[in-house]
Amino acid sequence: MAAASSAWKPRDIIRWGILGCGEVTEVKSGPGFQKSAGSKLVAVMRRQAKLAEDYAHRHGVPKWCADADALIRDPEVDAVYIATPPGSHLEYARRVATAGKPCHVEKPMARNATECEEMLAAFAQMKLPLFVAYYRRAQPRFLKARELIESALGRVTHVHYQFTDPRHSAAQAGSLPWRLEAENAGGGFFLDLGSHTLDLLDFFFGPLDGVSGHAANLASPYEVEDTLTMSFRTPAGAPGTAAWNFAGTVAKTEDFFLITGTEGRVTFSTFGNEPLRLETADGKIQEFPFTPPEHVAQPLIQTVVDELRGRGKCPSTGESAARTSRVMDKVLDSYYGGRTDAFWQRQKSWPGRRK
Repeated sequence: MAAASSAWKPRDIIRWGILGCGEVTEVKSGPGFQKSAGSKLVAVMRRQAKLAEDYAHRHGVPKWCADADALIRDPEVDAVYIATPPGSHLEYARRVATAGKPCHVEKPMARNATECEEMLAAFAQMKLPLFVAYYRRAQPRFLKARELIESALGRVTHVHYQFTDPRHSAAQAGSLPWRLEAENAGGGFFLDLGSHTLDLLDFFFGPLDGVSGHAANLASPYEVEDTLTMSFRTPAGAPGTAAWNFAGTVAKTEDFFLITGTEGRVTFSTFGNEPLRLETADGKIQEFPFTPPEHVAQPLIQTVVDELRGRGKCPSTGESAARTSRVMDKVLDSYYGGRTDAFWQRQKSWPGRRK
């Protein structure tokens, strides 16, 4: 069956509005909508009007407001970037789709895969594109990593990722950041940070298979998980393992990929800027340094703008982001006693919760 044509018609300039012009938009993403070719940032919204006004003045944005619907319905806004916490993504995305506008959503896409599916359905019904801000897919550093995996390792035989950081010591019960509140975030730091790594695995290899995992809260004064392990297979059958420990005492954060093949191996991190390191079977070692972009999300934003202008394709879509959310749900399922419902409303029933 032929795919339905999009209701979106490409245009020369894409005029953007931001819902939630908070910290994440100050340097990482917001300026990218102003500096990308064929793009303009014309309006911003934040629930505190004074903060929205301050952001607009500092960033040279002509319009600001404290009303999400006013920005979404603004006829001078062509497309909307949702930069609020994940707990509001589904509701705002529905409103954007109903308004007939494309949408770019911060990661993770939503609190669980169920909400992701509802978002996909809303945009499919309106025949509109939906993008998600897994910006590493467009950075030269990770494009090079994928190139090395495909061209320099031979057949990949094992994939491993490790992240360890003592974030439990900074969290205080009763004054938690939204990233540690299931209602706002969908889980703990794994949703916020681990999603980047899982999306990279999908980008490097394709949809993961045979995913299983276990999560626990062993040392932190909050309800959500603080340690996780998972296993998986790549589409080509290579086994993989990954572990995140947000309650480990280490002098320096551990963050590394180790991808091994029949002809070599490559090591790099998700969040660092050290050179990629390639070791080949003949004993040679090569390092590939990269300088991060000033605005790390801008390369991906440019691909979103290019697609909306009819001049390219964005590599991070609602479909690819939903796959990452499905993986996270599988890893976290036993901790929360299922993740297809509004699990954030039944914290006392979570099997993994610290008693």
